This record gives sequence, structure tokens and C-alpha cells, in this order.
Amino acid sequence: MKCVALAVAAVLVGLLTENASAQAAEDPAVNACKNTGLLALRERSPEITDLVMDMESLAISKSDTKVEDVAVRTVILGEAYIARKEKTGKPDRFVCLLGDKGKVLLTFFTAQ
Repeated sequence: MKCVALAVAAVLVGLLTENASAQAAEDPAVNACKNTGLLALRERSPEITDLVMDMESLAISKSDTKVEDVAVRTVILGEAYIARKEKTGKPDRFVCLLGDKGKVLLTFFTAQ
């Protein structure tokens, strides 16, 4: 009986590990928001070296709405760490809106 329980536990651990890695896979929408956000942040502050998205905090929502005549297809909310000269501080909250074909319409960062 103990052997069966151990085998079942081993299979469940294996399945959970596979699911966790599948969720951590790179999302094109998240990458687009990161890249566009990093470019915008660097324009304002050249000392910014990186932008690290907190994948566990992300809320990615599909949308079918418009702002005036511009379609908004995806909304991403979450936290990101802004690295400045090799130092990373507290996470900032961000909002990213994507339109048709994954085009980034807006990235907005704010300190918590």
C-alpha cells in the first residue's frame, strides 16, 4: 500500500512540475509589453538597464473593447522590477494595453 501511495505521489509531483514550467513559458504579449516599456523608460531615464516582469503577479485579460476607435484586445496588470545601474528596487505596478495583432498601445508604470 505504501508503494502505491509513493508512486502516486511521485506522478503528481511530476505533473505539477510540468504544469509550473508550462505556465512560466514566455508569452508574446508579456514580451511585447516588457520590450516597449523598457524602451519608453530608457527614453526618460538612460540609467535604466532592465525591466523584470514578476510573472506570478501578472493578470492577463482578453478584452473586446475600444478606446474611441482603437480596439483593445488584451490588458496586462502586474508588477515589474526596474533595474537601474545593476540595482533593483521595490516592484512598480504596471498596466499594458495591447490592440490588434499584439500591438502595444500603452505601458504605464507607477510606484507602489
